[in-house]
Amino acid sequence: MKEVRVRYAPSPTGLLHIGNARTALFNYLFARHHGGKFIIRIEDTDVARNVEGGVESQLKYLDWLGIDWDEGPDIGGPFGPYFQLERLDLYREYAQKLIDMGLAYHEYREGSDEPGIRMRVPKDRTFKFKDMVRGELSFDSNEVEDWILVKDNGIPTYNFAVVIDDHFMEITHVMRGEEHITNTPKQVMLYEAFGWDVPVFGHMTLIVNEEKKKLSKRDVTVMQFISQYAELGYLPEAMLNFITLLGWSPSGEEEILSKDEIISLFDETRLSKAPSMFDKDKLTYINSRHIKSMDPVVFMEFCRPFLEEANIEIKNDEWLKDLTDLFHDRMSYGAEIVKLYQEFFKDDFEIGEEELNFLKEANSKELIIKFREEIENIEFNPEEIQELIKRVGKEVGAKGRFLFMPIRIATTGQMHGPSLPHAIYLLEKDKISRRLEHAISLL
Repeated sequence: MKEVRVRYAPSPTGLLHIGNARTALFNYLFARHHGGKFIIRIEDTDVARNVEGGVESQLKYLDWLGIDWDEGPDIGGPFGPYFQLERLDLYREYAQKLIDMGLAYHEYREGSDEPGIRMRVPKDRTFKFKDMVRGELSFDSNEVEDWILVKDNGIPTYNFAVVIDDHFMEITHVMRGEEHITNTPKQVMLYEAFGWDVPVFGHMTLIVNEEKKKLSKRDVTVMQFISQYAELGYLPEAMLNFITLLGWSPSGEEEILSKDEIISLFDETRLSKAPSMFDKDKLTYINSRHIKSMDPVVFMEFCRPFLEEANIEIKNDEWLKDLTDLFHDRMSYGAEIVKLYQEFFKDDFEIGEEELNFLKEANSKELIIKFREEIENIEFNPEEIQELIKRVGKEVGAKGRFLFMPIRIATTGQMHGPSLPHAIYLLEKDKISRRLEHAISLL
């Protein structure tokens, strides 16, 4: 097999969307698995819809996801230029060749002084192509009308430009969304007209929401853009992991995978034929698993900017490390550290009905009074607090959940949570004393 060459060809009309990111990612994984090349080409011929910064945004968030490319608009390459508007002469040349062959003709639109160029569709032909996902597909040429190659403003249509570009960039495989299936016979028609090799096509299924409806940019129930996840503190390796599973499945049971593992395992025959559901809970789970595997110091630095942006005072690195260690196993995305901090340190301390009933049923008043008295006499650090909890438990005859849970409720208001000595330490002695006094008053 000759060298695999695949491309991702976005229009610079907006931000990097989940669906586009998946297209880019599957092309990237296919290229890397087969030792081939991954190319980025910008399809900027829809001038009216192009947005300033659209190209930069696409490249920025592909890079953020961990996708690198071998040729593209920013790094160049031997098959450039990588913007369609810089290739207009090439399109004109090959449109004229089709006219010369009698396969296309000029057409004047009413009110226009310049002609467009329309492809003459042959009658009674069947156009077939092999699809990597769906098998062999065929189309009757009688169901396709003559179609526009070049508009009267000299700009090529998508179906014409994409064939010229893919041929001259030596693209071997075209992996894209299923909405392009109906474009494919027009493109095959051009390959055959020029006597060129047809690339192998693969059309990926739709991504649907939890109501099984096509994921659209108007769907407010799902965050649509990669930038939104980056800003909230989802990890790029987790996003890459999750998006990979939207229409592809590994052969083994494990789904929490690194980029290198995914590249090694990627097998195009395992691309799904059924629509892929965007499962928000699955994304949360995958991201939380990747967060849990982070080095504690790296995790601390990951959390820092979210706290700073929320104007939360970071006393020093030791304090920050204690705080992030406390919540490391509970977080599913970076910005969540702010919510957890605010819930944890809130001044309007309350003990709920269920928690208060537990304190009463466990006869916890003596334990809490004793803990309140003794905590004033220790050096206030996690180790001393841990020893104090054990010592007070022995003195009043409380152990297990009847020791730790009452103290947790009286100091944090919760029945379950992170390391209790570290939680008490971070809350600081004055706040702990006030909370213990409040718990005692309720009992």
